[in-house]
Amino acid sequence: MISPAFHRRGLLVSGAAALLVSSCARAANPKTLVVYKTPYCGCCKGWVAHMTRAGFTPTINELEDLAPVRARYGVPFKLSSCHTGVIGGYVIEGHVPPDDVARLLREKPKALGLTAPGMPIGSPGMEVPDRPAERFDTLLLLDRSGRTQVFATHGA
Repeated sequence: MISPAFHRRGLLVSGAAALLVSSCARAANPKTLVVYKTPYCGCCKGWVAHMTRAGFTPTINELEDLAPVRARYGVPFKLSSCHTGVIGGYVIEGHVPPDDVARLLREKPKALGLTAPGMPIGSPGMEVPDRPAERFDTLLLLDRSGRTQVFATHGA
């Protein structure tokens, strides 16, 4: 007969092992990026291609209305763009360059995430032949009130 102490020990060891395995599974690919976009946006596909080439692993969710997603993650309308990503507990709004996302994940600032408001020409996914890249800022979204600070500047 198995003693109750032996049974409890087995349960504790099994539980600890399960926790370790699930933690390792979550940490196995810290570059998993969940993307929310409408089915009709071509530039979003371009941004996803940039992120993939940079080593991120996107999972695409196509929705007709992204406003509820932005509201859930604290992105105000004035800072919105055409797609929303979520990675490592951060929101990524719009055509944010992959290097900025990598830096965010490396530095882990206390913030909601990054946004590149609008659709700046020359940003990842918004390249236009024979048109120079516009200057644009990637903004660090500090909180749900919409406070930001410049995280990086790109373009001309």
